[in-house]
Amino acid sequence: MAEAIISANDVRKQFGDVKAVKGISFDVMPGEIFAFLGPNGAGKSTTIKMLTTMLSPTSGKLMMAGHDVTKERDDARKAFGIVFQDPSLDEELTAYENMELHAVLYNIPKLIRKDKIEDLMNLVELWDRKDSLVKTYSGGMRRRLEIARGLLHEPKILFLDEPTLGLDTQTRNLMWDYVKKLSDEKGMTIFFTTHYLDEAEAVAERIAIIDNGLIVAHGTTKQLCKQTNTKTLEQAYLKLTGATPRDESSSSNDGLNFKSARRNKMLR
Repeated sequence: MAEAIISANDVRKQFGDVKAVKGISFDVMPGEIFAFLGPNGAGKSTTIKMLTTMLSPTSGKLMMAGHDVTKERDDARKAFGIVFQDPSLDEELTAYENMELHAVLYNIPKLIRKDKIEDLMNLVELWDRKDSLVKTYSGGMRRRLEIARGLLHEPKILFLDEPTLGLDTQTRNLMWDYVKKLSDEKGMTIFFTTHYLDEAEAVAERIAIIDNGLIVAHGTTKQLCKQTNTKTLEQAYLKLTGATPRDESSSSNDGLNFKSARRNKMLR
């Protein structure tokens, strides 16, 4: 049996008196698409920040591609790429310059750099604005550029923290199609956080439901339904968390329509 590429063992994070993560354990296998599903404030972003070395756990152990995330940060960082929830673009550069800078930092060969940048910017429908300064972009356009940049160097592990906030359904579909292709063809492991039920169900192979700093259940959609004696992921989620997922997002209609949009796309 293959060794887990990401492993968390009783990981906790406390900020003063606030216990953001209260002792979570999980494994992610190589090439797997794994989702952290939960409402805002559940501990999703805190967990991903610990995994990506931006925060140190208060206690517990995190392993990444065979490296202790706390003790071997530099080695762990080489194994992953990340699309942040918060903006991280240089607004005084053009979109293309932001992409090119990332490509240089990750030593993407010059011979293939332009083609990769063009492919990804076309994917998120920004190629025609490649020479525009990022400060002229709308919020949704910036998000799409960040996603393209995060996919540029095709790391072993790609972390996506609420990656589709602000994106229209069509762009979300295209992004996830590309991510799944990377997973299939390159064996890339994908770890993403979301509070969109349909997105988690349509994309992830396994889902961990986190609420109030604890993983309350994990498995495939079928396993989660069996564990909760329910028929749908939404019913399982509501039973486990008591939260209504559509209330957690300012753009909830996109989340609720994601699955039907994919179905319509396949029927065309």
